[in-house]
Amino acid sequence: MIIDAHIHCTGQETERQVLDALDEAGIDQGVLLAPFLTPPYSLDDAASLRRANAHLAKLVKGHADRLVGLAVVDPRDPAAPDDLRHAIETLGLTGAKMVPTGWYPYEDRVQPVFAVASELRLPLLFHSGIFIDGRSGRFCRPAFFEVLREHPGVRVTLAHLGWPWTDEAIAVGLIDRIHGVPPERVTFRFDLSFGSPPAYRREVLAKALDVLGPELLQFGSDCFTPCPGSQFAERKGWLGELLDSLQVEPAAREQIFGGTASRWLQASVRTPAAAVSTHAA
Repeated sequence: MIIDAHIHCTGQETERQVLDALDEAGIDQGVLLAPFLTPPYSLDDAASLRRANAHLAKLVKGHADRLVGLAVVDPRDPAAPDDLRHAIETLGLTGAKMVPTGWYPYEDRVQPVFAVASELRLPLLFHSGIFIDGRSGRFCRPAFFEVLREHPGVRVTLAHLGWPWTDEAIAVGLIDRIHGVPPERVTFRFDLSFGSPPAYRREVLAKALDVLGPELLQFGSDCFTPCPGSQFAERKGWLGELLDSLQVEPAAREQIFGGTASRWLQASVRTPAAAVSTHAA
């Protein structure tokens, strides 16, 4: 199975467009993020994020085998813990994406959202590293996320392997490996949606494979829907070519392209309180 664990929605896509693009690219399951980077959605507008989560819930409903939905919340908002609970328990979404911009992950004010995620044992995705749009990346250094270890039950993916702080990201992930924690129980894993420019990618991936192993690495395209399947296929090909150049064995490739994300999502089944159908991640 191939899982694309990092796909942005814009609010302009239909379920048919997304499914057709995944089919064209040979991707079995897509992890979709509620829109927050395209108007009228904004991370600084809590009401728009609620609408974004509702849009995503409609998009993935009835397609649990193909589409997984991650809500977006702003932990600075005092209502964010309730918004996250609503997105999971009522809308039927599976986890959450959060972007530290204007807040540090270790701040006391954002811990209540993480506490809800811990209670519900959610998969979480965080932006880590530099922003390509020029916003300050100072909030997103990988070591700042170590506080998530204080919230047992959450399963964290740090996007982009934290570039340019990739050595720091690898060090954060190494802790569980040092202590013999099995891959399905680690706190951190890392997606390979490339933040690093092409000149860095082979070196970064080689280090991550040597230190963390494929069990903590997963494919993510970072595509924005609606888009043609060729765009998903191109980004899948970028990673495939790197794995070829590093002579990565088939079993390890399968782990990166699907196994790690499957464990991250853990195929949990939730029954939305206000929905007709169940949603399985």
